[in-house]
Amino acid sequence: MNMIPERIGRYVVVRELGTGGMGEVFLAYSPAGAPVAVKLIRGDRLDPHARQRFEREALIARTVSGTDRVARFLDADPYADRPWMAMEYVPGGTLLEGVDEHGPLPPALVASAGALLAEGLSAVHAVGLLHRDLKPQNVIMGEGGPSIIDFGLGAITEAGHATLTRSGVVIGTIRCMPPEQALGEGDPSPAGDVYGLGTVLLYAASGHYPYDGNGWEAVHRKVVLRETAPDLSGLPAGPLHDLLAAMLAHDPHARPGLEEVGEICATLLRDAGLSPALGRRALITRTFRPAETAPEERMTPSIEERLRRLEEQFGARLDEDALDAVGAPRSGDADAPAEPGASSGAHGSGSHRSRAADGPGEPGAPAASGRSPEQAAQPGPAAGTTHPETDDSTTATGARQLTGGGHKARLPASRRVADELRAAYATGPQL
Repeated sequence: MNMIPERIGRYVVVRELGTGGMGEVFLAYSPAGAPVAVKLIRGDRLDPHARQRFEREALIARTVSGTDRVARFLDADPYADRPWMAMEYVPGGTLLEGVDEHGPLPPALVASAGALLAEGLSAVHAVGLLHRDLKPQNVIMGEGGPSIIDFGLGAITEAGHATLTRSGVVIGTIRCMPPEQALGEGDPSPAGDVYGLGTVLLYAASGHYPYDGNGWEAVHRKVVLRETAPDLSGLPAGPLHDLLAAMLAHDPHARPGLEEVGEICATLLRDAGLSPALGRRALITRTFRPAETAPEERMTPSIEERLRRLEEQFGARLDEDALDAVGAPRSGDADAPAEPGASSGAHGSGSHRSRAADGPGEPGAPAASGRSPEQAAQPGPAAGTTHPETDDSTTATGARQLTGGGHKARLPASRRVADELRAAYATGPQL
C-alpha cells in the first residue's frame, strides 16, 4: 500500500482519491482551506524534455476560459522529484462509476452530456491545447453537470510504440485511444479528442468501450486495424448511433468537429422534447450524488470531533471578546446594571440571562435580576461550567453568566485564539 504524503507542494493532503498508470490523485487543501485535487505524477514517466513540455502546457492551461466543463488548472511543479499538478476539486462520481453502478444513460441524457462536453473541449482547443486522455474515468458527474478532469496531462501522456510496450502503462486507456495515437503516427490533433469523447459517450450509452479484449495487446490490435469496426451494440438505430460511429471513425479526417457534435446533440435533445437547459438539469438529477463524494463526509471521526470542539471553544471565546470590545456588561458582573424593559426576544445581556439561565420569562418578572426568588435561592453550578444541551444561540452567554465574581485579566482575543489554534493544529497535519 502506498504511503499518503502529508503535503504536496503547499497543499495539505487529506486522503487518496484514486490511482492510475500516471500516478496518484489526492484530495488536499490549500493554506486557506480550499479543496483541490492534486495529482502526484510518477517520476519515471518524465524525462527532461517532457518536464519542459509539461511546464509550458501547464502555463497555457491557465488561459482556458469560457467554460465550466473543465476542472480549472491551479498550480504545478514539473521539476519536483515527483512532479505534481493541482486542479480544481469537482465533487461527484466519475461517469465510469455511475454507469457501472446504475446502468447506461438514456439517449437524451447522453446527448446532453455530449453537448456539454463538446462545448468544454472547444474552449480547450481554442487556446491550442488538447486533452489526449479522454475516458469515462476522466469525466466527473458533478452538481453543475459533467466536468473533464486530468486536463493538462496531455503533455506527458503521448503514447507511441515506446510507451505501449511498457507493461502496465496503458491498460485501461488503450480502449479509449484513437488509432493514430495507438500507432504513433503523426502529431496529436483535435480529432483525437473527438474520438476520445466518442468513447466516453459510447460508454455512457451502452456500458462498454468501442474495442475490448483480453489484455492490452488484443485491444491494441483491434484499435489499429482499419477493418475492425467499433462495437456499437446496445445503441438503438438512429442519430445517436450515427453520430458515435462518425466520432469513432478510424480516419481522423472523417470525424466531425466539436461544433458539429454539439449541434447534433442539441438536435437530439429537441427531438426528445427537451431544451438544452432542461436536458442538463435532467442529467444532473440522474447522475449527481453528493453524499458519495463530499469531502467533509469522508473525514475520519477523530477529525470531525476535533473540528466540532474547535468550533465550540472558539465560538464561545470570540462571542465573549466581542462583548468586551464594545464595553457591554458581562453576564457574571455583580455591578452590571439591568436593562429596563428587557424581554426574552430583545437584544442585550438581560434578555440572554432570562432565556439562558432561567428559561422563558413570565410576564411581569422583575427586570433587575431576571430570576424569581425561588430560582435565586437555588445554588448555581461551579464557575466555568457549561451546558452541552443548551442551544447554539445561548451556549456562550449561558456559560458566562454561570461564572461568579468579577473580571480576571485576560489575553487579547487574537492572542488567545491564535495560541489555541497553534496547539490544536500541532496535534496532526490533517487539519
